[in-house]
Amino acid sequence: MADQPPQLSWREDRIPVSDQFDDPYFSIQNGLAETEHVFLQGNGLPGRFAAGFHIAELGFGTGLNMLAAWRAWEQSGAQGALKFTSFEAYPMAPADMAKALAAFPEVGPRAARFLGQWRGSGSCDLGTLQLEVVTGDARRSLPEWTGEADAWFLDGFSPAKNPELWQADLMQAVADHTVPGGSAATYTAAGFVRRGLENAGFAVQRVPGFGRKRHMTQAVRTEAKVE
Repeated sequence: MADQPPQLSWREDRIPVSDQFDDPYFSIQNGLAETEHVFLQGNGLPGRFAAGFHIAELGFGTGLNMLAAWRAWEQSGAQGALKFTSFEAYPMAPADMAKALAAFPEVGPRAARFLGQWRGSGSCDLGTLQLEVVTGDARRSLPEWTGEADAWFLDGFSPAKNPELWQADLMQAVADHTVPGGSAATYTAAGFVRRGLENAGFAVQRVPGFGRKRHMTQAVRTEAKVE
């Protein structure tokens, strides 16, 4: 079932690897630095933060991206709460999340606050962070979502290993749930992903990636929405 915890292997006893997709959950070099480069800088954050800002994500994984965004939000001095909605088909067991996040002491205090309340799915009120994790297949749940994001973190497993999370119809659903002028970023520069984003109404550019990845993708929603 899609909502069962994923089967994991551990690289160096600290990096979780999905047995189903044979892909690590974050960079073997530095997962936090990758998140900051790809998803924060890739979406112009924290510079774009404003009251009511809403981040949405494909692939919650360990929660590292959320924690990095939450840390950046609090450090930026932005007012109110950051909204963060993530779509995850295979929610990780909290104990496994704790093991993976222990590698990043920079987010340790926030990880402890999060894991102290987290029960594996649903919503979580953390004061300056309002989190919702929508479990199940995003190809069904995202089109039904009523929200809109200012920025998207597209962080599914590798397109070569998990192409379902990168298909054109899902990229269109991402665009349909992005405010005009909103953005998306992802670690991959795969041609079919960039074309899917372009066809959905994003202006797309390929930019330097993190670590060994030569390129990544940035996208900005430019088309006015048709009601």
